Amino acid sequence: MAHASGPPSDDDLVDGLRRVCLALPGVEERLNHGMPTFGIVGRSAFANLHTHPDDGRPTLWFKAAPGVQDELVDQEPERFFVPPYVGPRGWVGLRLDVDLDWDEVADVAEQSWRLTAPKRLVNEFDGA
Repeated sequence: MAHASGPPSDDDLVDGLRRVCLALPGVEERLNHGMPTFGIVGRSAFANLHTHPDDGRPTLWFKAAPGVQDELVDQEPERFFVPPYVGPRGWVGLRLDVDLDWDEVADVAEQSWRLTAPKRLVNEFDGA
């Protein structure tokens, strides 16, 4: 659901990301540079809350499949960007202060989780 009354508070963002990411199997929250990061227990992160490197606005950085970064950034550069450090590895930044849609956040988090989670967890999640 889109957030119609302006950007959410930092607490609302963290609560929303926890609700979305921790609903996925095998996920733990950790801190990375003081910001919430979500990863598979014993594995790499798949989603991080950050401030935009240029203007300090809230963003979600997430792992993406090959080609997704270019597609999103080309189609909606006002919302998606290539984040520093992890961008060259295909990660995507999503501004959380522009047309925030929690269903979209849940979808990108799940897709990112699928790229990180062991096959056993993905199969369990899919009911296989």
